[in-house]
Amino acid sequence: MHISEGVLSAPTLIAGAVLTFIGIAIGLRNIGNDHIPKVAVLSSAFFVASLIHVPIGPSSAHLVLNGLVGMLLGWAAFPSIFISLLLQAVLFQFGGITTLGVNTFAMAMPAVICHYLFRKMFLRGKNLALLGGFLGGSLSLIIAALFIGIALVETDKSLFAVAGTVLAVHLPIALVEGVITAFVVVYLKKVKPEVLNWKKNSD
Repeated sequence: MHISEGVLSAPTLIAGAVLTFIGIAIGLRNIGNDHIPKVAVLSSAFFVASLIHVPIGPSSAHLVLNGLVGMLLGWAAFPSIFISLLLQAVLFQFGGITTLGVNTFAMAMPAVICHYLFRKMFLRGKNLALLGGFLGGSLSLIIAALFIGIALVETDKSLFAVAGTVLAVHLPIALVEGVITAFVVVYLKKVKPEVLNWKKNSD
């Protein structure tokens, strides 16, 4: 899911950087001192999940867990995912520094969207929480793959086939992430339900 250096055009890189800056600014405004441990834990989970990846042209396929991050953090997913991607780029050369904005937006924005679409389901019964977790986890990754594909095609129409491959490869991964997110949400609902309710400026 990381786009490598030297692939995207300057306008695409600039647009991604600007949108990510806005997302991070909103996210930081929503993080209180009591939220920092949760943000740190989810950043670590995202970081580790993305380490094992399979190259696909200028991108890659791997577990992402951006849906789980979004379900629990809302807009704070932006700084959480940004820090993880920055560390991956610096320590392991996954993705890149110039593509950091596009990669962050592609993974964080779908997470935020799904947070607002499905978070109310967490407060209902177990079955609805399970469904909401599955939909949030799977759709976040599918939308992220679409965003990556759009960034590639906007840069060069010849990358359309690569964009389609990225989306196709991530469809089965999205199902796995949906199941993981669903079970994590139900588990947290049972043992620590307050974690599912992001109170500070989340509405």
